[in-house]
Amino acid sequence: QVQLVESGGGSVQAGGSLRLSCAVFGYIYSSYCVGWFRQAPGKEREGVATIDSDGNTAYADSVKGRFTISKDNAETTLYLQMNSLKPEDTAMYYCSFAFTLAPSCPTDEYEYHYWGQGTQVTVSS
Repeated sequence: QVQLVESGGGSVQAGGSLRLSCAVFGYIYSSYCVGWFRQAPGKEREGVATIDSDGNTAYADSVKGRFTISKDNAETTLYLQMNSLKPEDTAMYYCSFAFTLAPSCPTDEYEYHYWGQGTQVTVSS
């Protein structure tokens, strides 16, 4: 069983920065992917960034060059550094986890087995 707890959301003006954190609780003993998804009001949830157990990362085109996903050496905390924020980044952000042997992290939310409760990010113009 894996539990995820997000923190770090808030309100910021366009151009500002925020760092989201996701504490990962549970015994991780195999290959995995962890990622950030977001859901804006009235829209479907979309993938933002992923990182696998080897440290390989992937990003949605909309955040490339602005967001950075990382994890600490103990693999107990996942981060999402968000710079140059735009109003369209406003959404509830969710941390997710999947055990997987796939060569790359899945982008489909249904491939992720565990989810955090979400943290709100609001960017004003």
